[in-house]
Amino acid sequence: MCFDGEQCNFQHWSEELKCEMNFSIYLPPSYQSKSGKFPVLYFLSGLTCTHENFPIKSGMQRFAAQWGIVVVSPDTSPRGSNHPNEHEDWDFGSSAGFYLDATNSPWRENYRMYSYVTKELLAVISENFNVSEEKRALSGHSMGGHGSLVIAMRNPRMFKCITSLAPIANPSLGPWGVKAFTNYIGEDRSLWEQWDATELAKNFSLPEGVEPLNIMVCQGDKDRFLKEELLTQNFIDAAKDNAGLNVDYRFRKGYDHMYPYISTFIHEHFEYIARFIC
Repeated sequence: MCFDGEQCNFQHWSEELKCEMNFSIYLPPSYQSKSGKFPVLYFLSGLTCTHENFPIKSGMQRFAAQWGIVVVSPDTSPRGSNHPNEHEDWDFGSSAGFYLDATNSPWRENYRMYSYVTKELLAVISENFNVSEEKRALSGHSMGGHGSLVIAMRNPRMFKCITSLAPIANPSLGPWGVKAFTNYIGEDRSLWEQWDATELAKNFSLPEGVEPLNIMVCQGDKDRFLKEELLTQNFIDAAKDNAGLNVDYRFRKGYDHMYPYISTFIHEHFEYIARFIC
């Protein structure tokens, strides 16, 4: 029990990833007594993380309980496939799926985190928990911040709003992203653009009848990865003149990349999200 709600872990077989996958879910106190479908937040974690980092370290349950939001945290990559070099580097392979669908062998066999999140995970949660398919939000940190932005722009009807903490915002230009894209997708950089938030923002066009995407981006100015890996300002510059992207950018003076920064500002993310799904 946590803030009178339930913090649980579950496992299921994933056809997309060809392995058993874990996810964490927080059920707010009202989940057992209130009728109707609950708003739901999906949170995508970063490099080296599992499904447990966000619920254990962020302190998010206090605010999920306050707003009555179900919170789902999936794992960050397939597990147990044992491809060559899969477990050697912290920034590639295990815990570093980059929320894309790989096209290079052997990764294309099961490194399909984009399809896992957008198709399989959403279906598993909708079929097994009392959540609304119309009141969904998406958030993420670092690699997960990249994932949240990319997934939202590629699926503008899927989520009511998006928040992103210290995202890898222009991975085609940063060493982490270049390493991942080269191995998962190949050397052709034109194929990288569909997985790069900054490139997607440059060409983003809303489908007819869809409201602009509401996006909150939060970034610390003392983040040691900001200038080389995250390149957050590139996304902000690309999005600012696009009428289809309504971006609220919050630059945090004195804060770095890690979980103390996340736990300091997670209440603002819930306040922003609640405006759209509660």
